[in-house]
This record gives sequence, C-alpha cells and structure tokens, in this order.
Amino acid sequence: MFKSLSLSGLLLAVSLPALASFNLAPLPYAADALEPVIDKATMQIHHGRHHQAYVNNLNAQITNYPELKDMDLARMMQRMPEFNTAVRNNGGGHYNHQLFWQLMAPVGTGGEPSKALQAAIERDFGSMGEMKKQFNQAAATRFGSGWAWLIVNEDHKLQVTSTPNQDNPLMPMADVRGTPVLALDVWEHAYYLQYQNQRGNYADAWWTVVNWHKVNSLFEQALAATH
Repeated sequence: MFKSLSLSGLLLAVSLPALASFNLAPLPYAADALEPVIDKATMQIHHGRHHQAYVNNLNAQITNYPELKDMDLARMMQRMPEFNTAVRNNGGGHYNHQLFWQLMAPVGTGGEPSKALQAAIERDFGSMGEMKKQFNQAAATRFGSGWAWLIVNEDHKLQVTSTPNQDNPLMPMADVRGTPVLALDVWEHAYYLQYQNQRGNYADAWWTVVNWHKVNSLFEQALAATH
C-alpha cells in the first residue's frame, strides 16, 4: 500500500494540514444561552455546521490564493475583488458569522448603548426607535438570504443597509460601504426552526439579545479609523 503512494502524493498529504489557516472559534456563550430568543438547536446547527462549512471551504481556497493564509478577515473583505466567488461566499460567511456571535449576549447581560452611540443614533436617525424600525425594515425587505447592518459610513455617520448572501459593507462591491457595528443574519437557517417564515418576529425578538458592549466598542473603533 505504501509503495503505491507517489512522492508528490506523499508531499501533498503531508502539506495539507498546514493549509488550514482559519478556525471556528467556540461560541462566546452556551448554545442555549440566547433562549428563548434563539433556540439551542438553531445555534448548534448554525454555528457547528453552517459556520464550520464556511471555514472549511475558505481553507480549501488557500491552495488557489496562498496570500489568504493568516490574512486578517477585515483586510480580506476589502480586497475581495481579487478573489473568486468561493472566497467571496465563504470568506464573507466566516467574517459575518464570527462578528454575529459576538454581537449577541444572554437576555439581560448585553448592556445598553453608550452615551456616544446613543447621541449618534439620535443625530442620524432621530431616535433609537427609528433606527430599530429602519434596521428591521432592512432585514424584512432583503429578498432571499442576506444580512441587515448598522454601519459607520464614509461620512462618519451611522447608516442602515443590507447585503445579499454573505456579502458585507466592507466589500468594495457593496451598494453601501462602511464599517459594521451591528449585524443581523436573515438567512432562513438563522431562525426557521423557531420562527418559520416569520422573519419579522425574529428581528423584533433579537433586539433583546444584542450585546451593546460589543456594539459600543465597534462604534468607537470605527470612529477612530475614519478620522
């Protein structure tokens, strides 16, 4: 059996493990920690299967683009036109989900918007209620699969937008570009077991598990980067 393995095949087999550069981090909380808003089964499937698949598929593209190895995900998003559709879909999927898990926390533990963020929301939307309304509308009207976003745009203002599939506002091909500070996954696998076709109910309930501590931090980082 060993004699039939060519030297090139042996070298390939030895090198394959080293190609894996991106990893699936554990959830920052237990799979059932977001209940009753998001059920345990959805979290397990969403994180352990869907997100893992994006990581695996992205790692497979390192053979085509060696420069991806150890590349910062945000930088990858900004350079997306240089890569193929597989990197766009799976790199975007990895970036989006890695951010999404951090943007949620168990009910009652997520804190509240900082004074600076609250002031920016009131400046750019008029009120927190209006921002949520526009955000939920972006989630509801995104046809098919995609994401709703709150971003700091190129004018240093907050803006609501949405993207299809696993695209995000860091990508040059996005209709509206900016730095994400809040994101909601509206692919059906993110909510269908619990909410079926009621995406709006999912979006409404989701606000109770937003991790404002993380949102505040991302907002401060985005402002610092754009000034």
